[in-house]
Amino acid sequence: MSKVYKAVVAVADRFVPSKLRPLWEHDAGPKTIFFWAPAFKWALVLASLDEYRRPLGKVSTTQSATLAATGLIWTRYCLVIRPINYSLSVCNFSLGLANAVQCFRAYRFQRAARLGAV
Repeated sequence: MSKVYKAVVAVADRFVPSKLRPLWEHDAGPKTIFFWAPAFKWALVLASLDEYRRPLGKVSTTQSATLAATGLIWTRYCLVIRPINYSLSVCNFSLGLANAVQCFRAYRFQRAARLGAV
């Protein structure tokens, strides 16, 4: 660990209430990457949800399918690593689901456009 990170954690350690101490000291708590990875990965989920406002003709089914696949694959991985990272698993599942829905919507739109229904 870096000296700066250790100093920040040492200062923060003094301010953590006793009720939050189990979370703070947990193997996947804020002192570890297991906490911060899902915290920042939620930005991908929010960006995926924001894509729902985009016209379906401009949505990339390849990108949506890729994000859906990686989200669902990493969901499984998060449940087999130690410590089990449930928060990252939920984040990855949300990413997979949001993009699977978007991919299905875009695919249906493109198929209807090819058939002349749109």
